[in-house]
Amino acid sequence: MKIINKKARFNYELSDRYEAGIVLTGGEVKTIKQKRADISQAFVKIKDNEAYLINANIPLETHTGQDPTRTRKLLLNKREITSILSKIKGKRLTVVPTKLYTKKRLIKLEIALAKPKRRFQKKESLKRADLDREVERELRESKLRYNSDSRK
Repeated sequence: MKIINKKARFNYELSDRYEAGIVLTGGEVKTIKQKRADISQAFVKIKDNEAYLINANIPLETHTGQDPTRTRKLLLNKREITSILSKIKGKRLTVVPTKLYTKKRLIKLEIALAKPKRRFQKKESLKRADLDREVERELRESKLRYNSDSRK
């Protein structure tokens, strides 16, 4: 089971990645396993040498009054947190969640150090994706034409 943050790859240039555990309630675990969580608006903040996931939307099945976008603690080593902190301050980076997945019976969050892309970089990546799609379509069509010609 994987929930991928596609907006992160589009809006940011991703560099170092870290795997973190996440503190959840039972209902949140069930929601994540049903792939109903949304981490596209989420970000990570480090406060008092502890990492927190902010604004991740993990709604509960039953309406218990609990906020679906509450702040959740991330489980990282002290060494990893200090490494992330030093890189954030030195290079003016942010920390963004990229994947939420299960690893055996645990739920893990992949976070990455990210530098925001500028508008022209986003346009460039869209153009590149369109060109790749077009080339792929042409290859598929030429392969179909070749196969139909060889049968005659």
